Amino acid sequence: MPISAAALVVAAGRGSRLAKTGNDTPKQYRLLAGRSVLTHTLNALGKHPGICCILTVIHPDDTWLYNKAITELDPGVFEKLLPVVHGGSTRQVSVFQGLKALALQEADHVLIHDAARPFVTTEILSRLLHQLNEGKPGVLVATQVVDTLKRQSSAATQLETVDRDRLWAAQTPQAFAFPQILSAHERAANEGQNQFTDDTSLAEWDGMTISICEGDTDNFKITTAADLERAEHLAKMNSTSDGRPAGRPLSQLTDIRNGIGYDVHAFETGDSVILGGVAIPHTKKLKGHSDADVVLHAITDATLGAIGDGDIGQHFPPSDPQWEGAASDQFQNDAIRRVSALGGRLAHIDVTIVCEEPKIGPHRDKIRASIAATCKLPETRVSIKATTSEKLGFTGRKEGIAAYASVTVRLPMNDDE
Repeated sequence: MPISAAALVVAAGRGSRLAKTGNDTPKQYRLLAGRSVLTHTLNALGKHPGICCILTVIHPDDTWLYNKAITELDPGVFEKLLPVVHGGSTRQVSVFQGLKALALQEADHVLIHDAARPFVTTEILSRLLHQLNEGKPGVLVATQVVDTLKRQSSAATQLETVDRDRLWAAQTPQAFAFPQILSAHERAANEGQNQFTDDTSLAEWDGMTISICEGDTDNFKITTAADLERAEHLAKMNSTSDGRPAGRPLSQLTDIRNGIGYDVHAFETGDSVILGGVAIPHTKKLKGHSDADVVLHAITDATLGAIGDGDIGQHFPPSDPQWEGAASDQFQNDAIRRVSALGGRLAHIDVTIVCEEPKIGPHRDKIRASIAATCKLPETRVSIKATTSEKLGFTGRKEGIAAYASVTVRLPMNDDE
C-alpha cells in the first residue's frame, strides 16, 4: 500500500503583532502579490505530488476569509482540500483538533505547517517526505544559526556570548509519523500539558527522537510589518506580470522529462487551416471534431507524455459534444495545468510540420509566437520546422497534414520515486 502524507495547516491565529499596525485582518489573510498569504501557503503544499490532502485549522470568525482565499488556488490544489476544522485557544489545541479530524483519512504521515510561512519550497517538502519514508518518526525543518548570539539575564548584567555551534532555528513544516504524533498530543491533553509552542517540543516530551531537515531562510514566518514587506517583495519576484505564480526557476527543477507527440488530420472543403493557433489561408481546411489544429494536438500529447498523464483523446474524447469546434489551445492549457500541479514547468518545444501545402515558411514566425504565448514560453524556447514527404504517402498526395512534437518538461526531483 503506498505511503500517504497529509498536510495540516495551522491558520487559527489572530496575528496580534501585525494588528498593531492598524489593520486587524489576521496575517494569514493579508495580501501578497494580489493573493492572501494562506493562498500562497496552500498552493506551495498542494502542488507537491507527495501530499495527498490538506486540512486547514481556522478561527471560527474567519470562515468568509478562508472561503475567499481558496477561490484563488492554483488548479489541482483545491481538490486536495478537506473540510476545515475550528481551532482552540492555543496553537497546541488547534493542532490537536486538526489531528483528530485527520485520523479519518488514515494517512501514514502528517506535515504540520504554519499558515504564515508561504515560501516553503518543493525541495524542503521532498526532503521531509524522504526522511519520513526512511522510517524517521519526527523531522524538524531548521536552518543553522549563523549570527553571534548573546544572552542577558537582566538589564544590569554583563552580556554573555552563547556558543552557536550545533544550534538550529526551527521552522515548519514539522513532519511526523501520524499515529505517534496523534498519540503524543492525546497524552499531553490528558495530562494537562499545554505549554508547548511547537510540535517537536511536544513530541520530544513524549520521548520521540527528532531528526533535522535542512530548511531555507526564505521559509520565514510572517510576524511583523517588516516581515510582511519582505514577503511582498519575494511574492512579486516569484510572480508573472499578471500576478500568477511564475513557478520555481528552471535551474531548481532538476528532473528533466521529454515527451513525443504525433497527430494527423485530413483535408476537407474549407478556406483555411489552423496550425499552432494561427489561421492560414488555404483552399481547404483540416477535418476534425475540434478546430483540428494538428500542431497543438501533437504538442499537447507530447506534454502529457512527458508527465505520464495519458493523451489528448483520454482527457478530451472526440465523442464528447462539448469539444466540437473547440479551440485547441484549451487542450494545451489543461496539459500545462497538469504540469504546474506537479510543481513543474515547460522548458522547450520542438515541432515538425509535414505537408506539401500550404507553405509553412511565410507563417513560421507567427506560428512560433502563437505557441510561445499559449505555453507562456519565450520564443527562443519554441522551434517550428516544416518539411515535405517528397510526394510520398498521404501528405505527398496533399490529402492532409501531419505534425511531430517534442516537449521538454522540468519537474522537482522526487527522491522517493
